[in-house]
Amino acid sequence: MLSARDLTLRRGPEPLFEQVNFTVFRGNKVGITGANGSGKSSLFAAIQGELAADRGDIDRPAALKIACVEQEVAASARAAIEFVLDGDSELRSVLAAIADAEANGADGNNADGHDAAMALAEGHATLQAIDGYRARARAAAIMHGLGFKTTDHGRKVVEFSGGWRVRVGLARALCSRADLLLLDEPTNHLDLDAIIWLEDWLTTYPGTLLMISHDREFLDAIIDRVLHIENRAIHAYSGNYSQFEQKRAEELALQQTLQARQIRRVAQITSFVNRFRASATKSRQAQSRLKMLERMERIVPAHVDSPFEFEFAAPLKTPRPLLTVEDAACGYADARVVSGINVSIGPQDRIALLGPNGAGKSTLTKMLAGCAAPLDGKRIPAADLSVGYFAQQQLEQLQPDCDAFWHLRNLGGPEFAKGDEQRLRDHLGRFGFEGDRAFEAVGRFSGGEKARLTLALLVARRPNLLLLDEPTNHLDIDMRHALTVALQSFEGGLVIVSHDRHLIKTVADSLWLVADGKLKIFDGDLDDYQQWLRSRGKTRPAVPAQKETPKRTPKAASGARGRLGGLRREIERIEERITAITLERTRIEAALCSDPMHGGLQAQHADLTRDAASMETRWMEVGTQIEAAEAQICAPD
Repeated sequence: MLSARDLTLRRGPEPLFEQVNFTVFRGNKVGITGANGSGKSSLFAAIQGELAADRGDIDRPAALKIACVEQEVAASARAAIEFVLDGDSELRSVLAAIADAEANGADGNNADGHDAAMALAEGHATLQAIDGYRARARAAAIMHGLGFKTTDHGRKVVEFSGGWRVRVGLARALCSRADLLLLDEPTNHLDLDAIIWLEDWLTTYPGTLLMISHDREFLDAIIDRVLHIENRAIHAYSGNYSQFEQKRAEELALQQTLQARQIRRVAQITSFVNRFRASATKSRQAQSRLKMLERMERIVPAHVDSPFEFEFAAPLKTPRPLLTVEDAACGYADARVVSGINVSIGPQDRIALLGPNGAGKSTLTKMLAGCAAPLDGKRIPAADLSVGYFAQQQLEQLQPDCDAFWHLRNLGGPEFAKGDEQRLRDHLGRFGFEGDRAFEAVGRFSGGEKARLTLALLVARRPNLLLLDEPTNHLDIDMRHALTVALQSFEGGLVIVSHDRHLIKTVADSLWLVADGKLKIFDGDLDDYQQWLRSRGKTRPAVPAQKETPKRTPKAASGARGRLGGLRREIERIEERITAITLERTRIEAALCSDPMHGGLQAQHADLTRDAASMETRWMEVGTQIEAAEAQICAPD
C-alpha cells in the first residue's frame, strides 16, 4: 500500500532522517515512535503530499484515500453531524448527483428526463454500494462513542470549545471510510471512556492505520508494527509497543557492547598508526590501517535512559489524615454534580478517580484542592496540609512574558525563592529546561513544555497531597515514564484523574468511581472498569457479533476435567523451565560482572531473556485456560 524508498526529509538545515526505506502493507496498524522533533509529524505530512521529499520518494496507489485529523478544526457554522459526514467525500458526491438528477426531472417522459432517471438509478445504486443509507447512523454512533450527546449533533461547530472541536475532527476522520487513516495523538483531548471506545473501534477498523501516540496501553491494544525514528533513521519492528521496547532494549545492550569493542579497536589502530607512520618499513601498513579507520562505520552510543529524571522530596510534615470531607456536595451554583461525599485521605493513599465523561471527576478534584468550596457539608484540611494541584487551567496561569527561571524563583516555594542560581538551573534541567532554555519566554513554549514547567513548580513546593487532573496531557512517553517513577516513590497522598491507563496501573492502589452523582469505591481493576463502561452502552455497533456460547453439557464438563489435568501439568513444566532460566541468567550475569565484554555470554543472556519472556507469556495463557476450564466444571447446568 505504501512504501518509502531512499527517503530524506529536512526541516531547516539538518535532516530529520536520511535515505530510509520501509513498507506498510494493506491492513497494517502501525505505531510511529521517536523523540519529540524526530520527524513523526513531518513523515505524516510527506505521506499526504504536503511536504516534498529532499531525496527519494513515497510510493502509494493513485486512488489511495487518506484521512487525517486536522490540527485545528475551523470555527465552522455547519452543524456538527453534517461536518462529520463531510469527511466522506464520495458520499457527498453521490448525494449531490442524486439531488441533481431529481432537480432535472427524472420522470422519463423525454430524453432529458430519461437521462436524469438513469443518473438517479445509478446514484441510488452507488449509495447502496457504499452503505450510504446508514451513513448518518454511523456518524451518530461515532459521535456518541467520542462523548457527544444527541443534542450536540445539531450544534454548530463554532459553538464547541477547542478540545471538543478536535473530537469533531476525529469523528470526521473516522467517518471518512478511508483506505489509510493517519492519527497524530488521537487521545490527547479524550477522557478514558472515549479512549476505550476508540480503542475498540480502531481494533476492528478494516483499513490501514498509521498512528502517533504517547499512550502505551492504547498502542499495545491496537498496533501490530512499529516504525521507530532515531538517529536520522527509521527502523521497523513487528509486534506491539511493549514488544518493541523489549527488542529495542536488547539491541541497545548489544550495541553498547559492540561500541565498547570498537572503541578498543580504534585505539589499537590509532596507536599503531602513530607509532609507525614515519617508519620506513611499516609506513605502508600504517597508511592501510589509517584507511581502515576512515572506512569504519562508527557505532553510536546506546541511549536507553529518559532525558528526564526527578523525584518528589519528602514532605516537611505528613499529618494523618491529610484531608477529610464530610457529607459534602460539589458542583456549580445551579447544579450539584456529586453529592453525599464522605472520604478521608491519608499520606499513603494512592487513589485514581474513574468515571464517565462529565460525571464530575474534575469538579470533585477542584473541591478537594480547595479551589472551590463544597456546596454542602465540610472540607476539613489538616493544619499542615500542603496541596500540589495540577490541572489544565494551571498551565494557563503561567506568565507568558516570563521565563522558566523566573517562575521557579517566584512560584517554586520558599526553598527556591532564595536559592542560588545553579540549584534552580539544576532543578529546571531535570525537566528538560537546560542552558538557555531556562531563560526563554514561556509564551513560546509548546503545550508539553508548559506541562513540564508546571510539574517542576509543583515538585519544588514539596506538597504532602498531590491532586493531579490529567497530568499526562501533552507529555511524551519519556516524561510520562519519569513522572510514573517519581510518583511511585512519593511519600504523601495521591489522587489522580488520568486517561493514561499505564500510569494508573503503576501508581494507584485503589480506584474510586464517580458516576450517577455519587462517589464510591470501585470493586475491581481497570479491566473490570472497561467492561463496566461497555455495559453502559459504549460499545461500537459495527463490532462483529460474537458467536453464541453453547450451553454446557455434562459431556462438556467431563472434557473440561480432562483438559484441566493436562493444563496443570503444562504449567508445572513451564514453572520449572522459568526457574532453570532464572538460575542460568544469574550465573551469566555474575560472569559478566568480571568480563562485561564477553560476546558469547552477552548472546546467551539475550537468548535466555527472550526464552523467559516467551515462557511467561505461555504461563499467562495456560493460567487463563485453567480458569476457563474450572469455571466450566463448576458452572450450573
